[in-house]
Amino acid sequence: MAPASLEREDHQRDADFNVAMHGKSSQARGGMAAMRAKDSAAQKAAVDEYFKHWDNKEAETETEEIRAARRAEYATLTRHYYNLATDLYENGWGGSFHFCRFAYGEPFHQAIARHEHYLAHQIGIKEGMKVLDVGCGVGGPAREIVKFTGASVVGLNNNDYQIQRATSYAARDGLTDKLSFVKGDFMQMKFPDNSFDAVYAIEATVHAPELEGVYREIFRVLKPGGIFGVYEWLMTDEYDNDNADHRRVRLGIEQGDGISNMVKISEGLQAIRGAGFELLHHEDLADRNDTVPWYYPLAGSFKHMQSPWDFFTIARMTWWGRGLVHKFVGAMETLRLFPHGTQKTADSLALAADCLVEGGEKHLFTPMYLMVGRKPE
Repeated sequence: MAPASLEREDHQRDADFNVAMHGKSSQARGGMAAMRAKDSAAQKAAVDEYFKHWDNKEAETETEEIRAARRAEYATLTRHYYNLATDLYENGWGGSFHFCRFAYGEPFHQAIARHEHYLAHQIGIKEGMKVLDVGCGVGGPAREIVKFTGASVVGLNNNDYQIQRATSYAARDGLTDKLSFVKGDFMQMKFPDNSFDAVYAIEATVHAPELEGVYREIFRVLKPGGIFGVYEWLMTDEYDNDNADHRRVRLGIEQGDGISNMVKISEGLQAIRGAGFELLHHEDLADRNDTVPWYYPLAGSFKHMQSPWDFFTIARMTWWGRGLVHKFVGAMETLRLFPHGTQKTADSLALAADCLVEGGEKHLFTPMYLMVGRKPE
C-alpha cells in the first residue's frame, strides 16, 4: 500500500466546531448529562460527515476505492467519531476507552488499570521520565500511569472536546504538574525529534490510515534508546478478506469504532519493523489461556461477572439492556432532549460490540496485540 497522503490540519476550524457542538458540555459530569448540552445543528453535521463513509456501503460491495476514501479522510473521520461517541463511551465504559484481560475475581475497573500498569511496566516507565501518550482519549490511562509511575505524561489528541475533558479530569485529580494534553495529528506531530524518553499507545493508532506512517512519527519523536509500547487493534492472520463473513465483522468494527483501515497482525509487525524499531517483544494477549475472555462485558455475559459492582457495565450490553438504551435514547431524541443522531451513533456502537464479540470468539480480531520496540542508539 502506498504511503497515505495527510489531511491538512486546521486547529481553528476544529476549535470553532467544538464550541458550536459541545458548548460547555465538557464541564458536565459526562455521559447522559453531557449529551443534553449539545447543539443539534452541529451534531447533525458531525453525523452526516461521519456516516457518509458507511451508509449504503455493505461488506459485500466494499471496494478498495471505498477504503481509500476513508483513509484519505482519516483525521476528520476520527475527530467526528469521537465528537459523537465520547459521551456514550464514558457513560457505558468509564474514562479509559480500551479493553483488557481479566484475572479471576478481578473487578472491571481494577482489570482496566492493571492492563495500563502492565504496558507501563513493559516499556520501563519510571519517575522523572517524559512520556508521550499517543491518542490519549479523555486521559484515563494517562492519569493512571502518572499515578503508577510518577512520570510526566503528555497526551496527544486530535479531538478538542476530549482534550477539554481530559484537562478537567487532570485538574480534578491534582495531576496538572505532571500531565498535560496537546492538540495534534499523530501522523504529523509538531514535537521536535528525540523529545520523549518513552512512548505508548493504547488502542489508538488503529485510527491511522497506515500503521507504518504513525509508527515512523513515534520513532522520530522518541529519544535514541527509548522504548515504544502499543496495544494494537488488528485482524488476526486467520482473517480472510475474500470471505464476505469475515469482511462483515471487520467492517462492523470499523464503522462502530471510527477506523479507516484495519490490517492483519503480519502487517502490523511489518509496519513497526519498517518504521525502524528493534522489536523486543510481540504477543497477542487476547490469545492467552484466560478463563474470562476480554470481550465478556460486551457480550452481556453475567456468568463471567467478577464483582457485584460490574453488574451495570454488563447489563448495558445484554439484549434487554441495549433495548432499553435504544428506546430511551430514541425517546430523548424525539423530545429533543438529546441531539439528532444520538440514537444512530448508539446503534452503530452496538453493531461494533456484536462484531467485536464475534471477532473475538472466532479468533479473527484482537484489541490487544502487544508490540514493544526500541529505537536504536
